[in-house]
Amino acid sequence: MKPNLEFGRILNSEELQELGAILSQCFNMPASVCQKYSQRLGQDSFRYVRQGNQIVAGLGIYQMGQWFGGKQLAMAGLAAVGVAPEYRGTGIVFELLTQTLRELYNQGVPISVLYPATQRPYRKVGYEQGGTFCNFKLPTNSIKLAISEEAVKEIRSLPMQRVSLIRPEAFYDIYRQQAIKNNGNLERNQAIWERVIEPEPNREIYAYLVGNEAQPEGYIIFKQQNENQLSQVVISDWVALTPAAAKRLWVFLGDHRSIAQEVLWHGSLNDPFVSLLAEQTYKIVSGDRWLLRVINVPKALAQRGYPVGVEAELHLEVNDELLPENHGKFVLRVSNGQGEVTQGGSGELKLNVRGLASLYTGLFTPDQLLVTGQIEGSDRALATASLLFAGSHPWMRDFF
Repeated sequence: MKPNLEFGRILNSEELQELGAILSQCFNMPASVCQKYSQRLGQDSFRYVRQGNQIVAGLGIYQMGQWFGGKQLAMAGLAAVGVAPEYRGTGIVFELLTQTLRELYNQGVPISVLYPATQRPYRKVGYEQGGTFCNFKLPTNSIKLAISEEAVKEIRSLPMQRVSLIRPEAFYDIYRQQAIKNNGNLERNQAIWERVIEPEPNREIYAYLVGNEAQPEGYIIFKQQNENQLSQVVISDWVALTPAAAKRLWVFLGDHRSIAQEVLWHGSLNDPFVSLLAEQTYKIVSGDRWLLRVINVPKALAQRGYPVGVEAELHLEVNDELLPENHGKFVLRVSNGQGEVTQGGSGELKLNVRGLASLYTGLFTPDQLLVTGQIEGSDRALATASLLFAGSHPWMRDFF
């Protein structure tokens, strides 16, 4: 760390207010919104860089989990990374991120994720593209399933019950049953759940369980709004654990055609829900890629899940200029879906920590990373890595 800079944890309301003024300006947020955000995340979750007596930059940390290969890993989600405008371009953000990652390594956190406003400063400290976040739009009057009218009548017999959001615990287990099967999905903490269920001022949010209340098969949480003279159903979260629940949710949304012209939601680039529609009338109106940083290489590789039935050994050589503990050769042995990591080996598959991030999540295959120069190795090593890191497309429904 530069000698004139100090890195630390926010300790009192005065420091939080000082950092909040910077973040409000950076993200064009009213002070009241920034205050509410900091209350939700918690004072202990913020870090700062100070020059002299002045806080000049800071960020927030979401402590939560993320699913890969059917296993949950502890994950630090970085958010609200802001630098006072008069200090931009001075290397402050590099110092802030470097010290934060060092702290997270010392705490034993294996991975970190963030949504970048710009990728360059995060790539400098080892983050790389890890998965997708997509916004979908669909005309309500086009919602039709590729099934008969009789089958639609049968689907309607699956009950949907409106429920209160006062106790969101009703959704936790249903959500987790879906998340465990999707690479990149969050193990949400309370702050993320509050974002999902919190209504906007003067706008109600609705929630329904699908199926038997004692053993629900899914749910939907949404609001209704008018935007650009269009009436919209905006889904903040939805889960279907069975084919019947997925079809019931589409029928339910189609039944809004008389009061809403569009349905909007966040989903995967390869969203399986849309395959049930009779026609491809949906659009991906925008997409983003979140970045992942492998903070502790042995721990991240050992704690991730792998395809059951694959018995393999992969020798890696990782280059990490920021965290020297990750720099070197490692052997990953996989059996019965479990990974075990030891130091050493031949280093047959060579990559830097950024290339490892995209391989780790499964966003890109080893062959794709080979073409972009982010990985090199023998045909055998590339084939082994392809087997081990195969899985569902990594994505997130949550933005933070």
